[in-house]
Amino acid sequence: MIDPTPSLSAMVGVGKGKVLAGLLGRGIVESRSPFMHECEAQAQGLRMVYSLLDFSDRGWADDDLARVLDSVQLVGFAGVNVTFPFKQAVLPLLDELSPQAAAIGAVNTIAFRDGKRFGYNTDVTGFGHAFAHKMAGEAMGRVLQLGCGGAGSATAHALLSMIGVGHLAITDTDPARAQALHHQLAAVYGADRVSMAEDAMQAAAQADGIVNATPIGMAKFPGMPIAADALQPRHWVSEIIYFPLETALLQSARALGCRTMTGRGMAVGQAVDAFAIFTGLTPDRQRMWDSFARFAEAQQG
Repeated sequence: MIDPTPSLSAMVGVGKGKVLAGLLGRGIVESRSPFMHECEAQAQGLRMVYSLLDFSDRGWADDDLARVLDSVQLVGFAGVNVTFPFKQAVLPLLDELSPQAAAIGAVNTIAFRDGKRFGYNTDVTGFGHAFAHKMAGEAMGRVLQLGCGGAGSATAHALLSMIGVGHLAITDTDPARAQALHHQLAAVYGADRVSMAEDAMQAAAQADGIVNATPIGMAKFPGMPIAADALQPRHWVSEIIYFPLETALLQSARALGCRTMTGRGMAVGQAVDAFAIFTGLTPDRQRMWDSFARFAEAQQG
């Protein structure tokens, strides 16, 4: 089993200067991750440079993923976070997975140690802890999840394990991806607790709440992942997207009086665990939450 919090000296060397880390993905130029990680490092007396490696902004192709990983490992990065669309695509490029990442089939955090690449998934706990805090008391008998990619795999596991959803209906624009996640979840939690929703509108009508685990609603992919008239005032609605914080889905849900959760909780929660993996230090969860809030306020100002 890989050590989730190796010592700092094991990864970057004591007294060798700054810690290098970053985020790989598309449409991430507005990410709060650099600010959260660098502020926490500074508070702990550590210098960190956290870079955004946006494939869209830099004109890179998806096929460049292996080359980019090779490059950041070569220059001495402690690790990188991984987001859309690479959480599953990165798996064949890694040497070892944590048990949780292996079970989920997706990675959002990679550590470089001893010439090897170790994959983790901190999205599950990040989403689970935030959801349990924000949505306490809501009905969890039946939930509809939109999206079955890397992030969707993590939220589905969190909903069925940490949160205790009775039945989870999943849907995706790619039927094969939805089928793969359905098989995975049914094997772990039982076939009676998960199903594929062929008609999202009909599934929404039967659901207590809706989780958006698709990229639709991001600044790079504006829009709604489901028709606005699928929402009802009785629904609770949760997002994983945090740039922007106020997606079109959340705006429509709030207009109806639905209880909602932004992607902030998952973003901060996964960053807390990733920081520990990158540095071997114990981060202050509240301090990283405050850093996220300060960044958002500065952007609005």
